Amino acid sequence: MAKKVVVKIAELTQKHNISLRELSRLSDVRHAALSELANGKRENINFSHIVKIAEALGIEDIREIVDLIEE
Repeated sequence: MAKKVVVKIAELTQKHNISLRELSRLSDVRHAALSELANGKRENINFSHIVKIAEALGIEDIREIVDLIEE
């Protein structure tokens, strides 16, 4: 079976009680890029974005941001 990497943007914004726009401001990642990640419309993941999101939200474990699922 094929696997897929999922960036859990919606879960993060809900857990931290912030909007996508606020996450964009805090992380210095473009709102459009976050939206594409949240909607699964992005084929490639920029690891610097993951690092910026982690830093902005005080996340130590990358598994809080990304997940590997069966497709």
